[in-house]
Amino acid sequence: MAVEAERGPRARVRWLGLWDGYFVVCHLVTTGLVFLSGASQGRRVAAIVGLTVAAVWYAALGRQLLTGRGGGGRRNVVFCAGLVGIFALVAFADPTGSFALFGVVPMLMMSLPARPAVVVAVLVNLLPPVAWWVRRGAGDPPPPAAVLASLLGVALSALLGLWIKRVVRQNREHAELIEELQRNRAQVARLSHQAGIAAERERLAREIHDTLAQSLTSIIGLVQAAETEVADAPGLDGSRRHLALAGRVARDSLAEARAFVAGRAPAPLERSSPARAVRRQADGLTAQTGVPVRFAVEGAEGPLPMQVSVVLLRAAQESLANVRKHAAAGRVEVTLRYGAGRVGLVVRDDGGGFVPGETGDDAADGRPAGGFGLAGLRARVTECGGEMTVVSAPGEGTVVAVHLPVPSGGAAAGAGTDDDA
Repeated sequence: MAVEAERGPRARVRWLGLWDGYFVVCHLVTTGLVFLSGASQGRRVAAIVGLTVAAVWYAALGRQLLTGRGGGGRRNVVFCAGLVGIFALVAFADPTGSFALFGVVPMLMMSLPARPAVVVAVLVNLLPPVAWWVRRGAGDPPPPAAVLASLLGVALSALLGLWIKRVVRQNREHAELIEELQRNRAQVARLSHQAGIAAERERLAREIHDTLAQSLTSIIGLVQAAETEVADAPGLDGSRRHLALAGRVARDSLAEARAFVAGRAPAPLERSSPARAVRRQADGLTAQTGVPVRFAVEGAEGPLPMQVSVVLLRAAQESLANVRKHAAAGRVEVTLRYGAGRVGLVVRDDGGGFVPGETGDDAADGRPAGGFGLAGLRARVTECGGEMTVVSAPGEGTVVAVHLPVPSGGAAAGAGTDDDA
């Protein structure tokens, strides 16, 4: 489409170059004929000066009008009026200058609407015999050849005008068709992209339904059966608590899988704000590990675009999962910051820390355990136009910071209400 978008300007440049060459040839031929004519020297000089002024007039104003960048309308009328006046002076100074009609008439046709252009072209073709009649007097009519040449010029001007206008109209229609074709191609590309996404989502949905969702359902059933067996057993309060937590995690994971299959927002964001969803992740870490998590919201909380809300949720999930698996932290701080046109999430722990970048492809995760880790999160953040930093050192804890832009006027597409799920 980029090639087609450039084709119009290139065609206009090529067409204008050809017209410039034609105009130069007409000017040089007419100037040469005037120079060799039998008129007096003063009249020849006046005609040559008029032809030179016509060339300057075209270069200064007419050329821009022919390319469509000169404003049009009143300026076209001014250009044509000046061109006709200059040609009249040339024709009255030396009838040989009438050969300039070969360059004047096409410019009139391209600068004015069809009917006015034809009328003006006919009048311009009548100027040479009128000039002859004025110079020689009423008793000395112009030669028949001059009259026939004028009549032929009138006919050719009308035909040339109609042909030029038809070409211009066809070019305009072709340009409109090219623009429509570009729009249709863009729409087809967009629909093809959406169809590809839908097909891939359907494939993944089948796989998730047949594997992960079924496995999670089985896990939930097993946990419930285990809870029933230990419900009345003495001294198993800790086991019952862990079973309840395992059931909760499995149910949340199943809800996430079903939300993906259905193409909806992540389950934690369906009926809750991003702040509530992140707080639940922090509370979940405390429930699973006993590590105290301090959660805070800075700035005026407001609705966010769904894509931004999802990235914030995934950032909290990944960062807290790394704390649970690797950090051995004693304290964690999670801060959600709202600002003008930006939102950020900072997860800080006082765990063992690591050296970012030392563990190969999974360096963003910081450990060689495998998986996408923070590298996948960094890709999510980049897709939203945001920034992500990981600051850590052995024995000094880890800070993961995510900052995302919030498009103006796009926050209304936010994520859910603020009820507690």
